[in-house]
Amino acid sequence: MPETKTDADKPPAPSPEEARSGLDAEPPEILHRSPIEAPDRYSTKSMDRAANAHLARFTLGVSPYGLISTGVTWWTHLSGSPGKQLQLVEKATRKAMRLAVHAGELARHPDAPPCIEPLPHDHRFEHENWHQWPHNLIYQGFLLTQQWWYNAASDIEGLSDREEQVVSFISRQLLDLISPSNFVFTNPEVAATTMHEGGANLVRGYQNFLEDWERAISGELPVGTEEYLPGQAVAVTPGKVVFRNRLLELIQYAPQTKKVKAEPILIVPAWIMKYYILDLSPDNSLVKYLVAQGFTVFMVSWRNPTAEDRDKGMVDYFDAVAEAIDAVTAIVPDQKIHGIGYCLGGTLMAAKAAQMARDDDDRLATLTLFATQTDFEDPGELQLFVSESEVAFLEDMMWDQGYLDTKQMASAFQLLRSADLIWSRYVHEYLMGRRQEMFDLMAWNADATRMPYRMQSEYLRKIFLGNELAEGKYLLYGSPITVGEIDVPIFCVSTLSDHVAPWQSVYKIHLLADTQVTFVLTNGGHNAGIVSEPGHQGREFRIKSTGADQPYLAPEDWQATADQQEGSWWPALVAWLSERSSGEIAPPKMGAAKGPYRPIEDAPGTYVFQL
Repeated sequence: MPETKTDADKPPAPSPEEARSGLDAEPPEILHRSPIEAPDRYSTKSMDRAANAHLARFTLGVSPYGLISTGVTWWTHLSGSPGKQLQLVEKATRKAMRLAVHAGELARHPDAPPCIEPLPHDHRFEHENWHQWPHNLIYQGFLLTQQWWYNAASDIEGLSDREEQVVSFISRQLLDLISPSNFVFTNPEVAATTMHEGGANLVRGYQNFLEDWERAISGELPVGTEEYLPGQAVAVTPGKVVFRNRLLELIQYAPQTKKVKAEPILIVPAWIMKYYILDLSPDNSLVKYLVAQGFTVFMVSWRNPTAEDRDKGMVDYFDAVAEAIDAVTAIVPDQKIHGIGYCLGGTLMAAKAAQMARDDDDRLATLTLFATQTDFEDPGELQLFVSESEVAFLEDMMWDQGYLDTKQMASAFQLLRSADLIWSRYVHEYLMGRRQEMFDLMAWNADATRMPYRMQSEYLRKIFLGNELAEGKYLLYGSPITVGEIDVPIFCVSTLSDHVAPWQSVYKIHLLADTQVTFVLTNGGHNAGIVSEPGHQGREFRIKSTGADQPYLAPEDWQATADQQEGSWWPALVAWLSERSSGEIAPPKMGAAKGPYRPIEDAPGTYVFQL
């Protein structure tokens, strides 16, 4: 009979401090092991992990197993669907006839309109030479083939929506690889340039390739980023580092007005990148803009973790933000805080605000979220890279190196928009031999950070895959939290072209929060839509407030009824925060005269320079 344990045999309960710091929690590999799993006598689990970690170096962290499995599932279901097969044969025949008819029209009328138009975001075939024979027929045939493969991946009985999206994604990547725009003789613009320059463009392109390769293998940032170094061209808003712990530095920015709003602002950016996207060049720095409008602004600058931080978990990041809040409270006493979070930092701040409300901590005055998801049921195209297979593969890779590397993260985001981020650059820089001009946002985008093993595993499994925050299952400091507990007004900004946090997913904050939500939908992408300073050409946004007791509107209905305004949404944020401020006071001192919050050094601090 199995031995029965008594209370005396049980390990002692962790102290509150241990529970809060997460030191009593088991590492991910133990948490995910079956309770009845026998000890691994021959370390076969470690062997599997080592093999996958080695493979991940060649696949840039993308699991081939999940993709192959989905491909086999698609092929199996398609093989058992004779009706779908007949439909695809019919579509292929009709498209071939359509292309043949179009070829005849071009023979009679060279200026005949195309038989198929590229998608609105596809700019590969815009050059005028694509409308000349034979290139007009070549790219039309490619677009028809691309359309056929979309049909082949869609509407197959037995496949889930996600599986269809994965198959469509794989086929799109393979087609982008062989696009006629990627080859010298089938790209009329490249061919004409090569003839005109006698191949000098290809020589320059080869030199560009070698330079990029050397920088990549040596760990250097891309060409041109040296012109946008933090503290010199970007991240130059004056301030002081007033607090530092293992995971973050807290920057307090110097006041620029004689009076400031009583409530300070604390900004928590995503820890996947450096903080200064919100403090880029002086003309597009949100921090500089807020300070100039009379706000006391604090910013979190995240540390770039190493293998030594492999066991830092989500609770450690919550603790770090809690310490930052304590610091702001000490420097600006007796005042509440306007909390702002961006992307992952927004998800963290939303969870932190829920925990504070649960524990009767009323130090927040408002909560502002930039491009932030709190419900991950439908996270958009990013879900193609976050499946059980992919997470397990990433865990093996992180188990080996202790973190998720910047290049391994960047590859997934680039594949989502491979035509623009990979192949367009390949054509312009390597075939045309023309370097793309660097600018501040592009330089920032190349300055990524690593992700600790345990934190990334917990985030992907609990918040992304498990959607525990939206479902009220996420445990923080021993008890579950829910977004519905947030009791302060929310200002939520989303962007129309966001591939990371689709606006319909961000909009679900209306379903989760039981407080007033002011929602802003602006044009632009995940980053460019947020960096939307006044005077930025072509900017527009919609805005609408929904009270806690008002009925829910579907996203499309909200979009149809929200007020549309031209220009930047930044002034709307300032007006919203000002309405919820209690008045003006003299600017607080920079840090504290003594104690743990004395100024340490000038902004942008030390952590931002870590490679």
